[in-house]
Amino acid sequence: MKLDKHAKENGKYTIRSVYFDNLNDTSLFEKISGINHREKFRIRFYNGDSSFILLEKKTKDNGLTAKQNTILTKNECIQILRGNIDWLNCRDEILLNELYVKMKNRLYRPKTIVDYMREAYTYSVGNVRVTFDSSIRSGLFSTHIFNKNLPTVEVLDRNTLILEVKFDEFIPDIIADIIQTGERQAKSVSKYALSRTFG
Repeated sequence: MKLDKHAKENGKYTIRSVYFDNLNDTSLFEKISGINHREKFRIRFYNGDSSFILLEKKTKDNGLTAKQNTILTKNECIQILRGNIDWLNCRDEILLNELYVKMKNRLYRPKTIVDYMREAYTYSVGNVRVTFDSSIRSGLFSTHIFNKNLPTVEVLDRNTLILEVKFDEFIPDIIADIIQTGERQAKSVSKYALSRTFG
């Protein structure tokens, strides 16, 4: 298996995301309730590098996950977080247009920041991606994503890792064997939900 392209010398990298939700916290409660079809919007960047920022939409449908993303500039990100969104509807990009509708009509707003450390590996057969997430921290009610001194709190025991395995149509036997651990708990974990329900 190969290390993810974002990995630093120690094999790990940091991710900072700001998640969006509406006034009724629909995305949060759909996750908690286990709704079969749900979606989340987030903006994220890696290793504190704001020169490469992604807007992502993550959709889950009956256990299957799909992601769409587009690149944002730092200024575009700032404008979105400030609620200056009319330009989103002028761009010929479906994801930007969809976020515009969510923010304009369904009152989606940035809700919280989630920081964590990731160690990720890829395996070409089956397009497998194995990730280990740790040091998951919440910015609570802050959405100042570019604040390097943002106060955060830990929302998961520091001795706990979140293991996630993503693949296309099948998972090779060699990968299935590698990830077998006697003390693991198989469950659906949302870092956004952990951050919002902390305390």
